[in-house]
Order: sequence, then structure tokens, then C-alpha cells
Amino acid sequence: MKQPKVTSPVSNTEYSRNAPTIVRTGVLSRIRPYVSIARPDHWFKNVFMLAGIVLAWFYHHGQLESFDPISVVWALASVCLVASSYYVLNEILDATNDRNHPVKCRRPIPLGQVSVPLAYAEWILLGMAGLALALMINLSFFKVAAVLWIMGLLYNVPPVRTKELPYLDVLTESLNNPLRLAMGWFVVSTAVIPPASLLASWWLVGAFFMSSKRFAEYRMIADRQKAASYRSSFRYYDENRLLVSMFFYASAAALLLGVFIIRYHLELVLSVPLIAGFFAYYMNVALRENSAVQNPERLYRESGLMIYLVVCVATFLGLMFVEIPLLYEVFNVEPSNVPPLWKL
Repeated sequence: MKQPKVTSPVSNTEYSRNAPTIVRTGVLSRIRPYVSIARPDHWFKNVFMLAGIVLAWFYHHGQLESFDPISVVWALASVCLVASSYYVLNEILDATNDRNHPVKCRRPIPLGQVSVPLAYAEWILLGMAGLALALMINLSFFKVAAVLWIMGLLYNVPPVRTKELPYLDVLTESLNNPLRLAMGWFVVSTAVIPPASLLASWWLVGAFFMSSKRFAEYRMIADRQKAASYRSSFRYYDENRLLVSMFFYASAAALLLGVFIIRYHLELVLSVPLIAGFFAYYMNVALRENSAVQNPERLYRESGLMIYLVVCVATFLGLMFVEIPLLYEVFNVEPSNVPPLWKL
């Protein structure tokens, strides 16, 4: 009688070496698109919240005995989660238009790599987690975090959907910048709100960045009809209008910054040439073919621009803690009541 052929069993060592690799790869490939639409590569923008912390420190350095540095970590985690919730909603509602974009058509949702119901669940969960962390910090921080999350609704959700409206698309998106600054402020102090002149200036700086992004996108697509099919506001925009808006936002931001400098700390006037140079440098980058300003999360590749930015920020923040009495005589300005940490 013919005996059945017996195959040698796979050894435990061989199985443990091969099977887990297959499972891990499959799980990662399914999870990766959901991580991608949360845009963790955009989290670096939330570092600017630290400017609000430094600003509050400048104002209240004599009242910081109760300040807990660990709260900064939780604050950054909160704003990152709220921002990611914002980004997920943006990816969901932009998917149809993204299919008409030469680069964004390769995002996970247009490619069918993401279940839309699961993406909506991700949007809700990220938002709830971020707001829960915000409430643990303090009520003022939570309120600003909630406004940041609501701005995602106004920017993305019909019938409002301000991202489709010329100029409002830029102004509503860039409002996230002063909101982040205010969140940093409220980590340290809830007694008063940050100076309105600085918040407004920072808002318009963001509008300059956003209009530069629109300008670079419009030039890259190089087809008015195709650009309009991707973004409705491009039915109105053209290169000249976008350039004029960039000039307006930069000028308005500079004038409002001047109000802050005269009212609160004249020493900051020494940073004005550097800041003006940064605007010029950024515009030069925006005017390049296929400019990097279309994707701000990749601007770190512009090493010269990044070094210049670090110099500007370090100079501005450093001057906030210095007093130069001679400047007040030269400009005939009364010193502010806000004391510096040291005098030069």
C-alpha cells in the first residue's frame, strides 16, 4: 500500500522569522494613509505657539512662580491634535477638487486608500482628544483651542467653506497663526489677553504667507480653467491680484507691528530691517518656478531662508528683554511700563 507523502513541517524558528513581517507590513500599509491625512509633517507650525509663551514671560516674568513647564508639553500635544483634526477634515472635503491638482491627486483619499467613514471618525477623535488636553491646561487655553477647531469647520464645510472665497480663503486660514500665539500666551497667563496690535500683525504675516502659497500654486498649474476646477477662488484670482494682495498683507503687518513696537517696546525697532529683509527673501522664493512655498512643510529645504528666519526670531525675542534708553531719546518716545529682564 502506497504511503502518503509527508512534508516536513515548517520550523517554529522559520515561522516566527517570516509570518510577523508579513502581518506588520500589511497593518502599516493600512494605517499609513490615515496617519498621512493627519499631516504630522505640518506639526512644526505649532512651534510658533512658543512665541506666545515667551511673550507672556516678557510681560509676567515676576509672576511665574506657579508656572509648570510640563504644561508646555501638554499644550503642544493639544494644539497638534486639534490641528490634525482640522487637516483630516480638509483632506476629506477637498478630495474631489484634489483630483484636479497635478500633485494633490496623489493624496490618500483621492487614491482610494482611505475609508471616508473612518476618516470622519478620525477627525472627531483627534478633535476630542486635543480639546480634552486643552481643558486640562486651563479654560482660556481650551476656548482658543475650540475656536481653532471651529475655524476648520468654517474653512472647509459648506455652505460657508471660506476656502472657496477670494481673500476670505487667505484671511480665515491665516487666523490660525494668532490663535496659536494666544494659546501659548494662555499657557503662562490668563489674567489678560495678548496685545491686539501684535495679534493682528501676526495674522497678516500669515496672510502674506498664504497669499504667497496661492500665487505659487496658480503659477505652477499654469492653466486658469484647470486652476479654477481645483480651487474656486482661482476663478477670480490672477497673478497680478495675488501679488497686490501679498504687498497689502506685508504692508499692513509691518504697520501694525510698528504700533506694537512704539506702544510696548521700542528696542524692537532694531529688528525692523531684518524683518523687512525676510519678507523680501520670502517673496523671492515665492517667485521661483515651482516654488517651495506651495508646501510650507517642506520649506526647511530652503536652508538660507531657514537660517534667516532663525536670526530674525532670535533677534526679535532677544530684544524684548533688553532696554536701550538712548533709543527713547532719539525717537522721542516715552518708555513702556513693561519692565525688561535686564538692561543694556
